[in-house]
Amino acid sequence: MTTPPSIPQRPRRPIRELPDELISQIAAGEVVERPASVVRELVDNALDAGATQITLRLQAGGVRLISVEDNGGGIVRGELPNALKRHATSKIASLSDLESVGTMGFRGEALAAICSIAEVSLLTRVDTADEPHGWLLDARSGELQAAARAPGTTVEVRELFFATPARRKFLKTDATELAHCIEAVRRHALARPDVGFAIWHDGKLVAQWRAVGRGGMEALRQRLADVLGEDFVQQAVALDWPLDAPDAAGPGLRVWGFAGLPDAARSRADWQFAYVNGRYVRDKTITHAARSAYEDVLHGHRQPVYALFVSLDPARVDVNVHPTKIEVRFRDGREVHQGVRRAVEAALAVPRSGASAEPVNPQPAAVWAPPARQEGFVFRPREPEVGHRVSDVGALWGGGPGGASTGSARTEFGSARTESGSDRADVFPGSIPSSVRAGTDSVRAEPVKAPANGALPPGDWPLGRAVAQLQGVYILAENNQGLVVVDMHAAHERIVYERLKQQLDHQQVASQPLLIPATFAATPDEVATAEDCTAVLQALGMEITTLSPRTLAVRAVPTTLAQGDPVELARSVLAELGLHDASTVVQRARNELLATMACHGAVRANRRLTLDEMNALLRQMEVTERSDQCNHGRPTWRQLGMKELDALFLRGR
Repeated sequence: MTTPPSIPQRPRRPIRELPDELISQIAAGEVVERPASVVRELVDNALDAGATQITLRLQAGGVRLISVEDNGGGIVRGELPNALKRHATSKIASLSDLESVGTMGFRGEALAAICSIAEVSLLTRVDTADEPHGWLLDARSGELQAAARAPGTTVEVRELFFATPARRKFLKTDATELAHCIEAVRRHALARPDVGFAIWHDGKLVAQWRAVGRGGMEALRQRLADVLGEDFVQQAVALDWPLDAPDAAGPGLRVWGFAGLPDAARSRADWQFAYVNGRYVRDKTITHAARSAYEDVLHGHRQPVYALFVSLDPARVDVNVHPTKIEVRFRDGREVHQGVRRAVEAALAVPRSGASAEPVNPQPAAVWAPPARQEGFVFRPREPEVGHRVSDVGALWGGGPGGASTGSARTEFGSARTESGSDRADVFPGSIPSSVRAGTDSVRAEPVKAPANGALPPGDWPLGRAVAQLQGVYILAENNQGLVVVDMHAAHERIVYERLKQQLDHQQVASQPLLIPATFAATPDEVATAEDCTAVLQALGMEITTLSPRTLAVRAVPTTLAQGDPVELARSVLAELGLHDASTVVQRARNELLATMACHGAVRANRRLTLDEMNALLRQMEVTERSDQCNHGRPTWRQLGMKELDALFLRGR
């Protein structure tokens, strides 16, 4: 038997206070990871000073020089020495201030920490009559001298990590550090379209975003286009979960911004920008909520893109949980999760083919404002002339007397009798007139007249008028823009799926008792959640009771999940309930089951459809939520414009 090596005993060291310089260097290790960390802190201060133009100058990726110039309020001469001291700030003065922080920076240690690892100078001037010039302060020597400057502040940081060379070895190449600095400014720029930003590197302008207004959805839209590109805006939908919405998640909570369409999803999560009261954050609650809103429309492991802004009372969010202020803790994470998910879901639910969104004086703010009446970005279905329900299609078809149908084609949920008299399975609801006569062996349509009631003619339908079926898989339709190609099985699968979800949403989940209860050893958190969420569990079709302080018993599960592992299901549900308002696990399992049912109930490939049936499907797509993607996240239709078609045949060249 070998003897384990003995642990060498270290000599006892006395407990003593650390020198101030070492304390600052330790703090710098938490606050300053790389040049981008310095950029973030200095831009925070510039924004808090009321700057409307911020210029960043860098050398060697920020290692040799970081200079942040702003046109903010400046610092008065008497307060300059305090600006560089540890835990000195103008942003908080009491515990109550700390519990309701409304500024970007507040800890009062950033400048002092930076001074301990770099050479820092501060040039500032306030716009008052008794300050005719600016003042230049050298942080290392403490020398203060008069200097010329317009109102505002310039902070120069040279030779980063010169006092801690070991830290400097961990930095990457200049190009990599520059990219991180640009990203830090870009995150600020997205939240503040009213502020102009310019970035210079080694004397060259590498990025610039001009101020585009004092707020509003249009200003945000323009800033997103400037920073992320026009493609982002073109492939995103605006959202605003207003303060006074009937089913808003909580008083004073507002979620607004832009959510990318499923087609714009990326392989990486690098275009996910979340802000809380104007501060860029990485928060699991917001990330999970946004991702769950895309569950039904995202294909595979693709990552959604979005720029989401959450505004709420600063007293309801703790921004003091991380030295870099990039993490936050919500007083009620469930309401935030619910609000973000509902806001994104509502925006994505509107089909692009048959609904529109109209901005109504939105007023997004970079930081939280007291709850007030704010008109939001309201999603409204189009008026009846566009996106008609199948039961209303008859009003748009020309034909017999009074515009009534002259044909006898009729399709109903379950079965339908065609003109030839044969019975065939179908799942198109409503009564569909057939003034457009179409046989099963040819594709031919009579001219369609504009109805007398003033509704738009078929050419103005978003998905147009069906003209043919291709290989039993695709529907070809003509609209005002050109050609629409529809995957008929994918589109109908989504229609059936959404209808099944609506039917089940109006009923409580059916529950099935277990013959033998499944018991398992539970953690204290799981026991507490099971006891606190009894009503929610019952609504989800589950019954979980406490047998002992450390044991739970699963006595009933949802009928649709009866064949699964009840213990695994219970643990997953309790884990979700511990974080969120409702169990996304059960909902996800329910949706997967309904998706399977919808797939079997949808019209199959190689099924010959009449033009009436094709048009019925198109009209139903225009009024069905999330009809732009199938249940698996693949697109259901594509538009080919006349320019694209002309290019295929070299027309105009």
